[in-house]
Amino acid sequence: MFTIGKASEQSGVNIETIRYYEREGIVPKPGRSAGGRRLYSPDEIAKLRFVRRCRDLGFPISIIQTFLSLTEQDDRSCSEVKTLAENHLDEINAKIENLTRLREALLSLSANCDDGTAACPMLDTLMKDGFRKPGLERSRH
Repeated sequence: MFTIGKASEQSGVNIETIRYYEREGIVPKPGRSAGGRRLYSPDEIAKLRFVRRCRDLGFPISIIQTFLSLTEQDDRSCSEVKTLAENHLDEINAKIENLTRLREALLSLSANCDDGTAACPMLDTLMKDGFRKPGLERSRH
């Protein structure tokens, strides 16, 4: 059994984040020592590590909770995990496309800037009512 400090060290999850995960029911609350200190088993630390790895991949907490529930099922469906992962990948690809459009728009605007002049085409364009965030129309569907 390990203290929260050791659990944090072994899982790579910050102590305050561990407490948050416990309060929100993402991971179960561990047992306590006679003195009231949290004590973590190797399995509980493994769950914390699992959550951290999922967060590193950008999965939202709701999906991580689904993954955790699936890890506890003997008849778990790999196809469900695959579908959730592919949906997340679609979201990532959409974000990449949007960021690429934003990057291109910013490069274009900044390329129009003249050094040392009082009139700045980039600021003028951003001030115009007609300026719209690139890709915004597509992302509202």
